[in-house]
Amino acid sequence: MKKDFIHIDDFTNDEIMQILNLAVEVKAKFKRRENYKPFKDHTLAMIFAKPSARTRISFETGFCRLGGHALYLNPNDIELGKREPPKDVARVISRYNDIIMARLFDHAHIIELAKYAEIPVINGLTDYNHPCQVMADILTIWEKRRHLDGLKVVFVGDGNNVVNSWLRLAMRLPLHFVCACPKNYTPDNQTVQLARDAGISTIEIVNDPFEAVPGADVVYTDVWASMGQKHELAARKKHFENFQVTSRLMDATGKTTYFMHCLPAQRGLETGDDVIESPNSIIFDQAENRMHAQNAIMLKLTDKV
Repeated sequence: MKKDFIHIDDFTNDEIMQILNLAVEVKAKFKRRENYKPFKDHTLAMIFAKPSARTRISFETGFCRLGGHALYLNPNDIELGKREPPKDVARVISRYNDIIMARLFDHAHIIELAKYAEIPVINGLTDYNHPCQVMADILTIWEKRRHLDGLKVVFVGDGNNVVNSWLRLAMRLPLHFVCACPKNYTPDNQTVQLARDAGISTIEIVNDPFEAVPGADVVYTDVWASMGQKHELAARKKHFENFQVTSRLMDATGKTTYFMHCLPAQRGLETGDDVIESPNSIIFDQAENRMHAQNAIMLKLTDKV
């Protein structure tokens, strides 16, 4: 039966841990430059309605190094939902390729792609969630801490698609997740409730970063205005002025705490050079692990393990 990766909780707890282990194994093979080509004679169709440097580079490079060919389809190539409905695109691409990865605005479009595609569909990002990013995040934390026991992650800023994916991860892995955000920028209420109802993790939504961070193992942030929200930046600067991740906020954790950011960063807004360039910043390990986590996801979905 075809399996897709649209939300993190599409995988069970055991499957998530299998993917993390597989990512570590494949990463080690890459570092040793082993001739490991499980995707020889395979193609990956990459649909981009929403451009991204890291998503394209990580998927294209990773699939190539695994022996396959990645086809980049830019926003003008398909115009998903405008020139052609997702269900038609899904069925056509399925006749040519082995995997679809789509980075889109509208979450309903990724759901429709997955419903009608005959091949695995991977959510590279939608306005609702960003599961590949958070799989890379938890892989990075696992590498650094060597375990996930007693993990407290504090996200400071907009309750955005990254936060929604962390909440859905909290439905599978036990953790303490706190989103510190302005009152009008809370994460999706239904997703918060789903995470709480799962009864696996401790979930908090607060409006004071300094209240949130004591004891945090990770402090995480993102841009204040994502793609498609840039026209709101002036207003958002006022709402988020007390939500900048500073050295003072990092010190308020009371312990050695890792700093994470999914990038790109707007230095001087959501955080500054003193935090980004600090010894406990792991943002570039996090960025590298996008490729390794995604490779493991693709291998899992295609039964190449």
